[in-house]
Amino acid sequence: MTRRGAIRVLSIAPMMERTDRHFRFFFRQVSRRALLYTEMVPAKGVILGDRERLLAYDDCEHPLALQVGGDDPAELAECARIAEGYGYDEINLNVGCPSPRVQTGNFGACLMATPHRVAAAVEAMRTACTLPVTVKHRIGIDDKDRYEDLLEFVDAVAVAGADRFTVHARKAWLHGLSPKENRTLPPLRYHDVRRLKRDRSHLAIELNGGLLSWDQVDRELPHVDAIMVGRWAYDRPWDFARVDQDLFGATRAPPTREEVVDTLVDYGERLLAAHPAARLGHLARHVMGLYAGEPGARAWRRILSQRAFRPDSRPDLFREAMPGST
Repeated sequence: MTRRGAIRVLSIAPMMERTDRHFRFFFRQVSRRALLYTEMVPAKGVILGDRERLLAYDDCEHPLALQVGGDDPAELAECARIAEGYGYDEINLNVGCPSPRVQTGNFGACLMATPHRVAAAVEAMRTACTLPVTVKHRIGIDDKDRYEDLLEFVDAVAVAGADRFTVHARKAWLHGLSPKENRTLPPLRYHDVRRLKRDRSHLAIELNGGLLSWDQVDRELPHVDAIMVGRWAYDRPWDFARVDQDLFGATRAPPTREEVVDTLVDYGERLLAAHPAARLGHLARHVMGLYAGEPGARAWRRILSQRAFRPDSRPDLFREAMPGST
């Protein structure tokens, strides 16, 4: 247990250009209990940008965490206050993204080289709000990737009061690899995350990285407090249709795909009515995997890909694209 609430057993990772409010609404129809994250938002954007565009969400998305990127404790404290005012359930600091653009702003994975700066940020955020303040990070960066380096980082940030450590079980190379390559090429080191939980059993440790099946989750979950999955949930969302019952003990029956499609039609109508410039494709691009692995999945993707961004496309397209509808 964290000091400020129960451990979430499963969360869906923040993913740029993927976990926007439309995807989160869709995935919330699949699971009511998984913890959802926004895309990473730079701290300056939260403070100075269009907050309605960056931070607004549907009430059904709870529990929902705001992930921010930055290195200035005062700015991050202001983000924490804003997040609490918007009703978020958690605020998370990104210390894992290795992209060159993020490094230019001196945040993301490069901050693992300065654990005391991360600690100062976490302390400021905790002082500014009552939300859980969590950190998502790598096991290391460049040549600073020994287990002892990971432990030094976690110990420094734990003193500041971080409520949970979400550990992507790969190191990050700050130069020489693209962000995509950094998600796949450095080898997974689940054993380091297991060891971290054993050595710091009082801390809340969540495992992230390379989890693509329930067999993997079943092997790793007994050794950590929580599991975070990313592209697996995005590409094959229906693999999670029973997660509320199987992991969270919910008694409500899981939805059917047909029920989810009905909800998408209603949501699409509301989206286009509220935002006349929007296109159905802004929602449709996130639901391509709804029928992954099922007969008719290719036709579902083809119809949505070809027609959803047309100016005259209406939400009934989801029903037309359903396998077996023609």
